[in-house]
Amino acid sequence: MGDLPALPSSPRILIVMAEQWPRALLRAALREAGYDAIGTRTLAGALAYPADAPGRGPVRALVVDWSAVAGAPDATTGETLAELRRRHPAMPVVLLASAVHGDPRGAWARVVRRPFSIADVVGAVRELLELRG
Repeated sequence: MGDLPALPSSPRILIVMAEQWPRALLRAALREAGYDAIGTRTLAGALAYPADAPGRGPVRALVVDWSAVAGAPDATTGETLAELRRRHPAMPVVLLASAVHGDPRGAWARVVRRPFSIADVVGAVRELLELRG
């Protein structure tokens, strides 16, 4: 997974986004803003991350791209998201959604609609998780 060590006080953010470059850019922007950002391509891949990592702390928020929810190859997406919520009970979820009418179904703490910038996503995370220091 190649994650760089972060300060233990940095809130850990898990990013689920199929496309590597946008995920890497968002991860870098979140790390620059002071968060401990980690990423994976799928919701199922997100289950590989422990709820609490020694020296890093718990996952404090999930940023998930709509394509990981709507474009999943099977019907277990809802179950996988529910399992992530069980493992990380206090974790707010930021959904990166398409420009659709109405709100996508789900218990999202924030919905960031396309077109959006990386700064918009970092801002949504900042609204949910204040940095200490």
